[in-house]
Amino acid sequence: MDAVLNDFDAYLRAFGFTLWLFLISGVLSLILGTFLVALRVGPVAVLRSAAATYVTVVRNTPLVIVFATFQFTAPTLWSALNFRWFDRLDISIGQFQFNQFFATAVIALTLYTSTFVCEALRSGVNSVDIGQAEAARAIGLPFGGVMTNVVLPQAFRASLPPLASVQIALIKNTSVAAVFGVAEAVYQMRSLTRDFPSQLNEIFIAFAIGYIIIVEVTSFLSNRLERRWRVA
Repeated sequence: MDAVLNDFDAYLRAFGFTLWLFLISGVLSLILGTFLVALRVGPVAVLRSAAATYVTVVRNTPLVIVFATFQFTAPTLWSALNFRWFDRLDISIGQFQFNQFFATAVIALTLYTSTFVCEALRSGVNSVDIGQAEAARAIGLPFGGVMTNVVLPQAFRASLPPLASVQIALIKNTSVAAVFGVAEAVYQMRSLTRDFPSQLNEIFIAFAIGYIIIVEVTSFLSNRLERRWRVA
């Protein structure tokens, strides 16, 4: 455990990158997932088919392949997708410097997680009484109004537990970013196990504890939100 304690700042900084990946990708995946579910239940057949195809393809693709696509293949199709322009923006918050690898990781995690958000929300949409949507249409609300005022608020309430599970999975999926050069928790863990092989078990335990704390805090917050919405 000395390897972790002697460089505890690096340990916290690594989990800081993990949290940034989780927070940014989590918010963006909720937005994109909501947009996808609107397309999937919308009145335009072409958009329904396009959204269903996208969700099916990406959801059934291993995350590491999604990462590799944006890291290696996508830049050959369009140079802007190498995200080197992101380095020129020089974005940093405190000691956290966000580079092109971080941007690539956020995009890959967002596109992948949004498909699971979409399916979780779609189960919530299906639980809404169809009579409510018909009543909203009867008073003149367009499709967008029906979704934002009637269907989606109830769908979010109904699908909160699966949405929480999707976000918890996202926390663990951030570890894939280490393979592509993002200095998050697993990246730091690999560095320590390489430099201090005699403390392998202690290092694993220390980083496992870090992930458990983040997951437990997320579960606690989602349970509180679920209880509050149930009472409301």
